[in-house]
Amino acid sequence: MSGHAYEHIAAELRGAILDGELAPGTRLPRHADLAARYGVSEIVVRQAIDALKNAGLVETRGRGGTRVRDRPPVRRVSSRRYLADLGSQATPRTSFTDDHAITWSQYRLDTAYRWIEADERLAGLFEVPPGTRILERHFVFYAAGRPAQMSRPCLLAADVEGTPVADPGNEPWPGGTIGQLRSLGIEVDEIAESVATRMPTPEEARTLNLGTGVPVFAVTRRMLAAGRVVEVADPIVIPGDRTVLDYDIVLPPSPG
Repeated sequence: MSGHAYEHIAAELRGAILDGELAPGTRLPRHADLAARYGVSEIVVRQAIDALKNAGLVETRGRGGTRVRDRPPVRRVSSRRYLADLGSQATPRTSFTDDHAITWSQYRLDTAYRWIEADERLAGLFEVPPGTRILERHFVFYAAGRPAQMSRPCLLAADVEGTPVADPGNEPWPGGTIGQLRSLGIEVDEIAESVATRMPTPEEARTLNLGTGVPVFAVTRRMLAAGRVVEVADPIVIPGDRTVLDYDIVLPPSPG
């Protein structure tokens, strides 16, 4: 067995998980049984299991042993997803419900609102002076009962204070932030996003039920209307082990 023994064991188990041989919810053999199978000590087996935990593939729950994590795939189409918010709301929907292929009844949004003064970073993203009054919102998005996304979408008080948009009791709102702003006569016509990867904060890992060692996508989004920034979401946090970010890039015709 070349290389570290635990790496070989982890690689074989990882392959079985990714190929579907070990389905989500399957309990892995006991440490003693794995040690006997591979002719190693239980310490080496624990190292292999720890490597799988760090990859977000397995989890240990008390006396339930180590089981394969359920990681439903989600496809997030960045360049087209907001069309759901622009469309007809005869049937309530948002870009999030479309991403996850869920109905409105399967959608849940936990919210927390507060008024703040923009710090240097937020003011820079909004292109307003520091200290500008802002409605800071914290959202946790659930798809069919599973926490799937967190975000901090902020709005300018000058646009929303004293309106239904500033009332958390009106969430979730069909059409999301785009629908909210449209109700105020503000038409979003441009969305800019920047995407980074990082490790989650302890709160993010706990809220999104992330496996140890699983990174997240951290998206900073700005919505604009006629060149003016009307919303800043900083950050949008998406689990990196169950998300694919797709982009469509349309190239102009060749000159001549």
